[in-house]
Amino acid sequence: MNILAGKKGLILGVANNKSIAWGIAQQCHDCGAELAFTYLGEALEKRVRPLAESVGSELVIPCNVQSDQELDEAFLTLEKAWGKLDFVVHSVAYAPGDDLKNPIHMTSREGFLTAMDISAYSFIAVAARAKRLLNPGGSLLTLSYLGAVNVVPNYRVMGVAKAALEASVRELAADLGPDGIRVNAISAGPIKTLAASGISSFKQLLSAFESRAPLRRLTTIEDVGKSGAYLVSPLADGVSGEIHYVDCGFNITAL
Repeated sequence: MNILAGKKGLILGVANNKSIAWGIAQQCHDCGAELAFTYLGEALEKRVRPLAESVGSELVIPCNVQSDQELDEAFLTLEKAWGKLDFVVHSVAYAPGDDLKNPIHMTSREGFLTAMDISAYSFIAVAARAKRLLNPGGSLLTLSYLGAVNVVPNYRVMGVAKAALEASVRELAADLGPDGIRVNAISAGPIKTLAASGISSFKQLLSAFESRAPLRRLTTIEDVGKSGAYLVSPLADGVSGEIHYVDCGFNITAL
């Protein structure tokens, strides 16, 4: 299905070939989209650039989402290369390791601000810069998790940050809707990614998830990728402000 033929999209947050962002990128490419990628630092560039080349992309841009200057430069580079843009996928989140290990009441001020800045505010900052480049019908997509609305063991300050991110999705959808821009999030089930490795007892979390999810299996980056491609495509032209669960049904269950 070439539902994204002729569309141009920016992907933020690919760390390696197991990243959720990479799963979305692959599906968008398979659906006909031309893609650009960002990376943070030389170490990640060495991982991201070969992946980008594998889907025919030579537009690989440095971008630290905590830097307004780097965000401005990234979107200026994108504008010079493409002029306009059809969608942005934001899959960026981080909290300091110590603040993920400690109970929420022991979260440091610095750790809290860092988690909120990178995991929530960065989506707003990206939206502000993408707005002028997005074509009518353009789409912004970010990645959330069940910890935004329920207490998930050891997710702690990231749950607070994801709650802020989901609230931002609704606010941005209302704010940018008159300009024809849609804003949505995918709440994915737990997946073995580089980011997830920082969560304590993650293996036990996966085991509990698989045993309780209605589909009795783990979520994959391909699952998330397919929903991501749909949400940034014209097939979802009437969808905005939504938190779309791709978690094999786990979110409907209770003990």
